[in-house]
Amino acid sequence: MTENDLHATASPAATPAATPADAPVAAAKGPRPYLNPYLAGTLLGTVLFLSFYVTGGGLGASAAMSRVQTGVLDWFAPGHVDRVAYFAEMAGGHRNPWLNSAIWMMVGTILGGAASGLLNGRFKPELRKGPNVTTGTRVFFALLGGAIMGYGARLARGCTSGQALSGGAVLSVGSWAFALAIFASAYALAWFVRRLWN
Repeated sequence: MTENDLHATASPAATPAATPADAPVAAAKGPRPYLNPYLAGTLLGTVLFLSFYVTGGGLGASAAMSRVQTGVLDWFAPGHVDRVAYFAEMAGGHRNPWLNSAIWMMVGTILGGAASGLLNGRFKPELRKGPNVTTGTRVFFALLGGAIMGYGARLARGCTSGQALSGGAVLSVGSWAFALAIFASAYALAWFVRRLWN
């Protein structure tokens, strides 16, 4: 190999480097980074304040789901809805369970989440689980945990949004007790379900 060959091999022209113009193309292939947690928390607090100011109530998720379920039940068994106090409170008589700010909040959450996923490159179906756990096991425990949490939210008259976030913001003692119980339960059960992520 001659000296000219060595210079040709080591020359930068032989291995073209990525130009600044290529950087946006490479970055566009993957999702954008998540929002800074402090900024996200500030924005969430602003949204919570606006929710109190505009609707007279805070944020919540389980309330909307209860109204959807009660509304569907009212289509098929209106007499049952009128007889059960829990359902009658939302849809008894001439009450319309669909005309409530919680329903619009749920619609906005779905549409806003979809818009955020599209803009940040994360709008896709995915199932997060440990490498040694089957898809069926992960789905089963996700549904089981969601059912338990949903039932508990109705017993507590609110979920982590309606009780812990909105109730905590107005210094409700019951909401703070609810939030502390959730965190304590999560830490207590984490050891038993950690294998779902292994």
